[in-house]
Amino acid sequence: MTISRRDLIKVGMTAGAALSMPSVLRAQTAPTDARTVRMALGNLQIFDPHLAGTDPTVFHGLAIYDTLFSLDSKYVPQPQMVGKWGVSDDKKTYTFELRDGLGWHDGTPVTAADCVASIRRWGQVAPTGKLIMARAKGISKKDDKTFSITLKEPLGILTELLTELAAPVPFIMREKDADRPATEQVTANIGSGPFKFNNALAKPGANFTYDRNEKYVPRSDASDGYAGAKVAKVDRVIWDFAEANTALAALQAGELDFARFPPADLYSTIESDPNLVLQVMNKSGNNMCLRMNHLQKPFDNVKARQAMLHLIDQEAFLRVTAPDPRYRHTLTSIFGNTTPYSNDENTSWFKKGGDPEKAKQLFKEAGYAGEKIVILDPTDWAQASNASQLLASELRKIGVNAELASSDWNSLEARRKNKGPVESGGWSIYITDDFDHTQLPITASFLRASGDTDGGLKNDEFEALRLEWLDLDTLEERKLLARKMQRIWWDFVGDVRLGQMVTPIARRKTLTGLIEMPYIAFWNLQKVSG
Repeated sequence: MTISRRDLIKVGMTAGAALSMPSVLRAQTAPTDARTVRMALGNLQIFDPHLAGTDPTVFHGLAIYDTLFSLDSKYVPQPQMVGKWGVSDDKKTYTFELRDGLGWHDGTPVTAADCVASIRRWGQVAPTGKLIMARAKGISKKDDKTFSITLKEPLGILTELLTELAAPVPFIMREKDADRPATEQVTANIGSGPFKFNNALAKPGANFTYDRNEKYVPRSDASDGYAGAKVAKVDRVIWDFAEANTALAALQAGELDFARFPPADLYSTIESDPNLVLQVMNKSGNNMCLRMNHLQKPFDNVKARQAMLHLIDQEAFLRVTAPDPRYRHTLTSIFGNTTPYSNDENTSWFKKGGDPEKAKQLFKEAGYAGEKIVILDPTDWAQASNASQLLASELRKIGVNAELASSDWNSLEARRKNKGPVESGGWSIYITDDFDHTQLPITASFLRASGDTDGGLKNDEFEALRLEWLDLDTLEERKLLARKMQRIWWDFVGDVRLGQMVTPIARRKTLTGLIEMPYIAFWNLQKVSG
């Protein structure tokens, strides 16, 4: 008899989920006590949050590092490491004073010099940081606790830029780590945050351990989003690398407390388990997006990009990426569904079911002559892999030579930096996602057309409008600019949206206190009696 994955999970739930897990994993995942939390969060490979913007790297950064400002639950910047700050009358000089009690995990105090070096390093690699550096006249230390940023011209959203939610995040590092070139990974894992990385217990490929930083001094104000008091209420968090199905079985058995990516087709099974619950952390969800290589054929031709816009049937893609209709929505605005800048400008291309014949005609007008289109397929991200396979099928139906290049996400990230043709290891399309609720469109990773993105997306008219955002003061001005930007975007087709998804996590009911924000934070977690 063949046992399906769904049946296997059901067996685990009714007869003991340990049956569906290798004994080695069971031995590795048994919690030690009520003050230890075990979480399946994906594979962490890059520890330097200035170097990589992957979700696992940001989770790691939130645990061990701290930031000058943090976003509250309404996405408003609030002081975090900063105690006092002010701006000069001419709006060109910002002065920041660190709060008391900040110290590195190695026992040394956090200083203004650490902050200056960290901002400069982050400013070399993060799009938002580059915006600050382009306007900065100088960033300098005043004394051990005070530093300033002097601007060539006013920049009213400076604190918002220093609170960037779109990675890389401006985490503060020790000066000697931040002095390392931005192209070289910092591996010391010594921060000033509420948790310390336990190097002695690190098991690459299996799990990593984070211990409560007993010397961390939280802010006195209440916890709110990422802002306020960061109180470590458990002694240890163990980050497990278990894949989705294994993680769910371990969760059912009580050997994990949290699984980030429960299989979507098993939501009802999770909800029927009296010990488990689904919880939405990122209320506004993520937008799934199809990115094309603008540097290579056929997508160096705008007609081919327009063909993709007409080919996509969002509802079909949402069915394979978010099977539960409670967690999916179609999307036509580049500013998402939940921001004040969402609009319907230049969206006449949207059609239920797509328009394959129109897409076929546009490929013909683009001069498409059967060139291979390589779609990067991330096998360790089920939603994107499902979408990639559906995309390949839809392209083949209209006579396009589509080929899947399957790999894990980390390998995909490395390959997408290749600017060459597919014959030289390049690519044509990959699928990714980003938050629907963008703190500022100027910071959104999807909305850059400066030519420095993977695939060389470039449009000078759009980019000029995007940079205008820096100098606008009112909501109405920004809404008007958003419409202008969207009209241009859908003309040159910077990308193609596949829909908006809200993805719940699964946890045991005994794990409480999770901060409902896009990235997973370890502080505030606690375990209660079952």
